[in-house]
This record gives sequence, structure tokens and C-alpha cells, in this order.
Amino acid sequence: MTIKLHQKLLLTGAAGGLGKVLRQRLKENCDLLRLSDVQELGSAADREEVMLADLGDAAAVDGIVRGVDAIVHLGGYSVEGPFEPILQANIIGAFNLYEAARRHGVKRVVFASSNHVTGFYRQGETIDASHPPRPDGIYGLSKAFGEDLSRLYFDRYGIETACLRIGSSYPEPKDRRMLATWLSYGDLHRLVTACLTTPVLGHTIIFGMSDNAVTWWDNRLARHVGYRPQDSSDAFRDAMYASTPEPDLQDPAVQHQGGIFVRTGPF
Repeated sequence: MTIKLHQKLLLTGAAGGLGKVLRQRLKENCDLLRLSDVQELGSAADREEVMLADLGDAAAVDGIVRGVDAIVHLGGYSVEGPFEPILQANIIGAFNLYEAARRHGVKRVVFASSNHVTGFYRQGETIDASHPPRPDGIYGLSKAFGEDLSRLYFDRYGIETACLRIGSSYPEPKDRRMLATWLSYGDLHRLVTACLTTPVLGHTIIFGMSDNAVTWWDNRLARHVGYRPQDSSDAFRDAMYASTPEPDLQDPAVQHQGGIFVRTGPF
């Protein structure tokens, strides 16, 4: 059973891939789910509100934050790309969101960070939240900024944040790398729920992964969150090995945790 502590939640990025997944599931967590994106979201269903907003527009962001109890922030530019759109959506947009949260007294945010904050660590390493960021591109850099921004707003204003360094969230793993990074949709919802309901969240970095036997990430510093994954990529491992070639160990995408992001981008 999902614990419901909030009357009204805001979900940004609700038109995106994971936003669509959480749009259905997060209604278990609240009485009313406010959905926002720059893209069309269709008509509001039962117990939904729809409010379109560009994250780069401070006034629009203020409007979507007003009146909510907590925020699940998935909105932004979600892949590697040119600096300008990432700047507007992920850096200025994150600042606008936290400023609006400060003004309206919102005290808890679940922030969709990314494993690409640490993408230049090697796949033969195991890291935890105490390891310094090693972004694998402009996108990862923007998420590292969001993590630092959220820490500032916790230290100065007491806004608690869980920074979810999401791995690879799909119905099933797509390649051998995802045997380590996979996060099922069910575990994604369990992770967000744990961050919304743990009694004391503070400022926490937690890696978003299922209970995979192979992993590069250690969540020992986030045990207070109470996240217990129930799914695992292990069920897909034999089929993945049978259907994919042996990896080229000289390929930077195979050497590093960020995969193809370490060699993707306009710079």
C-alpha cells in the first residue's frame, strides 16, 4: 500500500517518458496531482490538474508551484545536446523552480538527477554519494548544478531534496550496460514514494536502480530514505548475453559508466 501524505503534488515533465509512467502512479500518493510540461498533456483526468509552463519562464514556474505540498521534478532537457536549451531548461529552470518553492513554502522536492553526473567513473569502480561528480557531458553537468543548487536551498532555506541519479528506466534492459543501471517502472515509483514519505529526508543523493546483481553504485548513504527495490535485471541477463556481441573493452562507452554519453555531444 502506498502511503499518502500530500494533498497536492506537482509533477513537472509530465509529458516525458517517465512523466507518463508517474502520471498514473503518483495519484496513489496524493489527493490531487498537478501536471506540468512545455508539451501538450491532453485533458485532465480525475484528480488531475494540467498547467503548461516553460521552466525558463520564472512567472510561469511560480504559477505551477503555488499551492502544492511537494514537487516531483522530472522536467527539463533529458539528453545530451547543445548548451543553450540545456541552460534554459535544466539550469535556469531548476533555479526558477527552487525560487518558487522558497516563495511558496514548499519544503520537499524529488529532483530527477542522472547517473550522467558521474558518467566518467569506470565500470570497474563502485561509487557512492560521497564521490565527487564526474559529468560525462553538458547534460550531466547541468544535473550536477541542480544537485548543488538543491543543497544550497536545503542549507539556507530548509527545502529538503532527494536527488535521484536515475540509471536506465525502461520496461526491460536494452543492452548489457543496463544490466547494471536498470530501474524498473515499479521501482521508480517505489523510489519516489520513499523520498516523499521518509520522515526526515534532508539533502540526499540516491542512485536510481533496481536490485541488480551487477551494479556500480552503493546507496549506503541513503538508507534513511527506506527505498527497497523489488525488481532486478537478473531475469534478463541470460537473454541479453545471448542476443548481444561481446563488448569492445577499448570503447570508451564500455569503459565508463556513462556509456555512449562519454562520446556524444556537440563539443
